[in-house]
Amino acid sequence: MSAIPAGEGGVTAAPGRGGDFTTYATAAWPRLVRTAHLLTGDLQEAEDLVLATLARVRTRWRRIPRDDVAFYVRRALVEHHLGRTRRRRVTRLPAPFLPARPRRPAPAALATLTVLTARQRAVLVLRYGDGLSEAETAQLLGCAGGTVRTLARRGLEALRADPSFVLRHPVPGARP
Repeated sequence: MSAIPAGEGGVTAAPGRGGDFTTYATAAWPRLVRTAHLLTGDLQEAEDLVLATLARVRTRWRRIPRDDVAFYVRRALVEHHLGRTRRRRVTRLPAPFLPARPRRPAPAALATLTVLTARQRAVLVLRYGDGLSEAETAQLLGCAGGTVRTLARRGLEALRADPSFVLRHPVPGARP
């Protein structure tokens, strides 16, 4: 019986058992929430995103190739986030009609990342937050390597243009 590779925080589980998914999800949770938090900028929204993603993955669990579980789950997370971002853009209500919702203030780094487009943010989170290569990021997002380079370059340029972010957080590839 093969095992799921240790792709998400050293998680291993044998395929074909009912507890495999629970074992994987429990061990992968911190890493997935961290990635989702960087994507969304809000911890509560990140946890909701991970829960929704894992619910979708659970329905397909037996069909996922065991050597691709970490990739599959990460891709599902990013695609679900990008889909939610597109839907939210269309369904967003004008400010006076929004219900009051108490929110914790986002840290400066997360607040600054909100100036990026959803795809730029996804590329920067995957490349620099999760440490994926350009090729892995392109494969995960379903685009060409050149697109990843362009999105990363434009995202980093946008971050460099914000002096408050640059003073607190060194931007990868920034010149002194």
